[in-house]
Amino acid sequence: MTKNLKTLLLLPALYAGIALSAQDKKELTLDSAISMSLQHSGQMRLSKARIEEADALLKQAEQRKLPDASVSGSYVHLSSANVDLKTQNSSGGSSAPPKISQAMYGILNASLPIYAGGRINYGIEAAQLLEKAARLDAENDKAEVIQTTVEAFINLYKTRQVVSLVQANLSQTQQRVKDLSNLEQNGLIARNDLLRAQLQSSNTELALLDAENNKTLSNTAVVLLLGLPDQTEVIPDSTVFNTSIEMKSLDEFLQNARNARNDRAALDLKKKAAETGIRSAKGEYYPNLSLTGGYIAANIPKFVTITNAVNIGIGVNYNIASLWKTKAKIRQAQAKADQLKFAEGMLDDKIKMEVNQAYLAWLSSRKKTDVYAFAVDQATENYRITKNKFDNTLASVQDLLDADVLLLQTKLNDAMSKADVLLTWHRLLKSAGAAEKLTK
Repeated sequence: MTKNLKTLLLLPALYAGIALSAQDKKELTLDSAISMSLQHSGQMRLSKARIEEADALLKQAEQRKLPDASVSGSYVHLSSANVDLKTQNSSGGSSAPPKISQAMYGILNASLPIYAGGRINYGIEAAQLLEKAARLDAENDKAEVIQTTVEAFINLYKTRQVVSLVQANLSQTQQRVKDLSNLEQNGLIARNDLLRAQLQSSNTELALLDAENNKTLSNTAVVLLLGLPDQTEVIPDSTVFNTSIEMKSLDEFLQNARNARNDRAALDLKKKAAETGIRSAKGEYYPNLSLTGGYIAANIPKFVTITNAVNIGIGVNYNIASLWKTKAKIRQAQAKADQLKFAEGMLDDKIKMEVNQAYLAWLSSRKKTDVYAFAVDQATENYRITKNKFDNTLASVQDLLDADVLLLQTKLNDAMSKADVLLTWHRLLKSAGAAEKLTK
């Protein structure tokens, strides 16, 4: 191989190394990651917009108590109007009618609702309930964003742990290949034993490649979630995985879920708003009563001028069609309330199942950490004994390779189980609905 060809083959690796070193490494705690994701989250901006919409609807409902006012005016030009006055003058004769060619008038009307069958007050009450529900929905969305961040953070930690363990194992397998190659050259082991060791080293290289790809994808997910520059390499703070967690009973989580789940509280408010909607629909059976007032000004040149024509009174409006149209509206409002009532029961069952599943998963993960920690000790001792036997020609190469694979797998299981404890704990907190209360 010529020198130029070697240089060309080394260029991709050189560029890859430069790109890797150009990455901006950023160490992050879990709390910092959560804070950044909430600031960057499109879901949180959408929730804020929904709250603003609900707040605007509440203001609209409140403004229905305010008076309505309208102003209108007009100027008309008449080509040739025939005016026939039926009144007589004081002398008993009649005068020639005026020639009217234009007319102007202006009208100001105002009305203040006094009674509308309770629909205004019911509308305000329903809007208030829905505005509160929108805020609770936003809190529920916030919990979803936090959980997504926690899972992405922990997944990145897992993939980095896998890369670290596989890299260490690859170095060990490569050294083993060198040692066995020397033994094979001296006729101390068979050729196929060396091939087995080389095959295991190759498989470990492939496993490392997959692990690196998974780490890159996990890092990309966190970068996108937190709104960081694309080339940022996030390094999760591992101290959070050593935090001790106090053991709590299932009943505590179930009770907290019943009292603190935002989606449960939001659905309850929506159900109350629907019940208010039934009363509002029934209000259409009643007439509308309002205080009215107005001002009229008109000028018809050569005929009449009207000013200071102020009027005030009480207006009554009743839609007779409501007698046969309102019943369907009431049925519709009742059906909506029934749907939310049924949904509430279904959600209660779902919450119980989620809490039970999350609690059992958390207990299982805690137990697994003890089992896997003991398994690492066993696998480490097994590898030590097998290696000692191999060095004294009492064990085969295959026995040594099997012991090495077993040790690597137990180390991976141990690392994953420690991360899973934190992951299942956060899932349990989310299912219980109030992590800040349970962690105190």
